[in-house]
Amino acid sequence: MRRHLDIADVERRTKIRAKYLRALENEEFGMLPGPTFVKTFMRTYAEMLGLDPHPLVEEYRATYERGDDVDHLQKLGPQVARDRRRRGPRLGAGSVLVLVLAAVVAALVAVGLLTGDDGDGQVAAPPPTETERQQPRREPRPAPPRRVRLRIAPITPTYACLDRGAGTPIIFEGILEAPRTFRGRILRVNLGKTDVELRVNRRPVPVEPGPEPIGFEFTPRSRKPLPLGERPCL
Repeated sequence: MRRHLDIADVERRTKIRAKYLRALENEEFGMLPGPTFVKTFMRTYAEMLGLDPHPLVEEYRATYERGDDVDHLQKLGPQVARDRRRRGPRLGAGSVLVLVLAAVVAALVAVGLLTGDDGDGQVAAPPPTETERQQPRREPRPAPPRRVRLRIAPITPTYACLDRGAGTPIIFEGILEAPRTFRGRILRVNLGKTDVELRVNRRPVPVEPGPEPIGFEFTPRSRKPLPLGERPCL
């Protein structure tokens, strides 16, 4: 008020949405995506007004932050590890080829033992087998996908915001409490914390569960992390 600014002026200068600014002023921190966003927005807002952000952040930490997220993740960790151990090893193309060659060698040895020696005292050579005449078949590679299919499965309720590229409309913003799938040629996602399981075109995206926010941009051929200032809804 001393600077004769309204919420629209502050939103334009800080790039923080007006509803988050009002939540900060009213200490309604539950309306913001998570503790890290609260502290980041608080620093940005204070610095724009020429205030020292450190006392504000420390007061927020002492009054509102709790260790619930850390306790939850410590309980969650062993279960995630057990799920990963249950996945058995997979046989690759090289292993299959070794098995085929072993079968061919065994067949040659068996034929040599059955035919015995001929009149010259030499072992008769067996005719080529069907396996020898045929080359190992290679499965055709599937065509690369043209679109992104992103599945977000929250382990605990998690804030998420998505769009289909910089400057495009927001396609979702809110708290995810159940798995949900999004599609597009490009998908950008902003998550309030990494307590989720991500799959892109049915392939898992390695994400370590934790309370910190994270952002990604997905295309059919690539995946890259987004810094805080480039994520949607910020």
